[in-house]
Amino acid sequence: MQHITPSFRLAASVAVVAILAGCASPTHRAPVEERASSSLQPQRQLPGAENAGKPGYYTIKPGDTLIRIGLETGQSWRDIAAWNNIENPNRIEVGQVVRIVPPVGENAPAAVAAASTGGIPAAKPVTSARIEPRPVDGKPAPAASAPAAAATGASAAPVATAPDTPRADVKSGDEPAWIWPANGPTIAQFEEGKRKGLVIGGKAGDPVVAAGDGRVVYAGSGLRGYGNLIIIKHGGDYLTAYAHNQALLVKEDQAVRKGQKIAEMGATDADRVQLHFEIRKQGKPIDPARQLPSR
Repeated sequence: MQHITPSFRLAASVAVVAILAGCASPTHRAPVEERASSSLQPQRQLPGAENAGKPGYYTIKPGDTLIRIGLETGQSWRDIAAWNNIENPNRIEVGQVVRIVPPVGENAPAAVAAASTGGIPAAKPVTSARIEPRPVDGKPAPAASAPAAAATGASAAPVATAPDTPRADVKSGDEPAWIWPANGPTIAQFEEGKRKGLVIGGKAGDPVVAAGDGRVVYAGSGLRGYGNLIIIKHGGDYLTAYAHNQALLVKEDQAVRKGQKIAEMGATDADRVQLHFEIRKQGKPIDPARQLPSR
């Protein structure tokens, strides 16, 4: 057996005492100090926060996308992007405040001139970005570089774009003289606070037509619950929306005429073939049955 000297035993005892002393030392001080120091650092102010609560501005909530904000406020998502100098429409944050009415006055940003005619300023284009179906969850979405979303299914027919919005026919004041967007039966009515439009039945591939003259402000599948969607801005304060199509036959910024075929009926993001049709005035859904002619 190896002989252990007294000096070795003494050294070992000292080492054990040092280890026990280290274990008994408080370990919570450093984290507390780190939390205290981090709390003193100023928080980053979100874009537009100084305008929160002001008329003409909107504070982004969880689940929002620029498409939904545009639909809810009666504006084109591209115009909102231009008015707020948003280069990537996917990079918006909860709590961010955006302008939802056109800027006015000499101090308006350079984007205004283009936005007022439906265009996008050349210095900060957003036409090359696609809005993702994923809503805002409090973190910026990754950059997107794909072209604007087209319909799935049948390929869209080639169309020419036009920069100007045709003047809508009106029946009283600034209210357009609408026509039915599809020939099928009405299978669900508008319900205030529940269903924001009519549901029209039909077969896959049935024609969907523009209910009035206007300009396409969205064509794609980036708004959850609507499937392949077209939104048209009309004269005055009106938008119309056409959802669940199997194919989209028009492109964003294209001028369309009342009765022009814009899509084919389908069942994207729906449990049956249907057309969900909305009319909105200043972003607020109104009952299409009260606006459309009897049939």
